Amino acid sequence: YATPVTEWTEEGNRLSADIISTFAWTNRQVMLHIESAPADYELWINGRRTAVNRDENSPADYNITKRVKEGRNRVEIVLNRPSDLAPIEGWKTGNEKLGKVWVASSPTMGVRDVLVSTSMGEESPSTATAEVGIIVKSYALNPRTVRIFYELDDPAGRTVVRGQSDLTLSMRGEDTVRLIASVPDTLLWRSDKPQHHTLRIRTQREGRYSEYHQYPLGLRTIGHAKGKLLVNGREEALQIVPCTPDATPEHLAEIRQSGANTIRLNAGAVASHLYAVCDTLGLYVIAQAPIDSHKAGSSRAVGGNPSNDPAWVPFYLERVENSYHAAKRHPSVVGFSIATSSANGIALYESFLRMKALEANRPVIYPSAEGEWNTDRIE
Repeated sequence: YATPVTEWTEEGNRLSADIISTFAWTNRQVMLHIESAPADYELWINGRRTAVNRDENSPADYNITKRVKEGRNRVEIVLNRPSDLAPIEGWKTGNEKLGKVWVASSPTMGVRDVLVSTSMGEESPSTATAEVGIIVKSYALNPRTVRIFYELDDPAGRTVVRGQSDLTLSMRGEDTVRLIASVPDTLLWRSDKPQHHTLRIRTQREGRYSEYHQYPLGLRTIGHAKGKLLVNGREEALQIVPCTPDATPEHLAEIRQSGANTIRLNAGAVASHLYAVCDTLGLYVIAQAPIDSHKAGSSRAVGGNPSNDPAWVPFYLERVENSYHAAKRHPSVVGFSIATSSANGIALYESFLRMKALEANRPVIYPSAEGEWNTDRIE
């Protein structure tokens, strides 16, 4: 039910397009996905303001069910120009374009996300334990029950675990189905052998299948010690090169063939294909939060760099969290950078702590920390 939205009209700061909601979407949820935008924006549906997005660099999903009607509907993206967030977007040139947009229909109750956690066994270091969480969300106003069928296959197509679980969720409730699998270390994802397990999910309600999902999962552990990155418990020497976040698959392949094994992204909107391509190539990625305040200088005094201004803390936290959630399931992402050349201060201290709260094992770096505590050291 996913349909790209490609025909946009631009008038000043307003981008507009039409979408069609069909009869088949009755009693389902209508979702709008916006990969990125040239500036922070307001989303309007049929003349009504529906959402405000202050981080246009990260993908966003909007439930527009209550705003649309059957037939033709008007979508408008109103860009905030000039943006009051310009002080932390120092990489921008003014030539940024609207990213991919699509509209889709989903069941009122279904899969919202998949989380993966892998750990090496203490008693048997040649075997890892993978825990997969299937997050199920209901948008209904009354309790509903759904049956979740799941199957995890190894890279050779052999079934590792298969099962089903019934969930009853209350009004707009959410719950998680968990499955645990034992994985030999020879089947873990790593740079020189980027192999994937496959997770297949079906949802069934009132005897009818309503969703089919398939996820490639690169199962691997990640950590760091004494300045070294650890993948599946083994030290990895990194050959790092900078890379634009809109790099093509061909350019990424060239980087991998050159002998480099790691890219550190520049600030900006990450192309939708980038992480998946790096997963396939075995190219490590240090993901970059879209924060760059170098144009504000290095002063921490009042009126100086926003990194030391408490008023900017919510904007920094939103951006580092969005960066994390966009990349968290990709095995190629071995670290996160919270900012680029943005001095230091309260906003980056809080950003580092928030990233560590989201996930403790993956390194979080800030090269401009200049010896302060809010960075992990990775060589």
